[in-house]
Amino acid sequence: MTFVVVFLLLAALFFFAVGTIGILRFPDFYTRLHAAGKCDTLASMLALLGIALYALEAFEFANVLTAAKIMAIIVFICIASPTATHAITRAALATGVKPWMRPEKRQ
Repeated sequence: MTFVVVFLLLAALFFFAVGTIGILRFPDFYTRLHAAGKCDTLASMLALLGIALYALEAFEFANVLTAAKIMAIIVFICIASPTATHAITRAALATGVKPWMRPEKRQ
């Protein structure tokens, strides 16, 4: 069980790092938000899943309740994070933030 928890936490760390690199490297607001939204959602879900499994190491009622609460947080993140990213993107488009285009395609 410890191996699975460590694997999940390392996978979460990897996706957080990839998302951070995406934020730093991508050229405009929309692609940066895409990298942040996708990677942070997956990374936080993996980290919380690892924490929930670690809480179940000693199988007692209090630990099961803690793991259930963490799983509820995971469900909330699955719903809220993509919705927030979509709303921020639509608001940016409505306020006139232009998407990046390659220099040869600009007119």
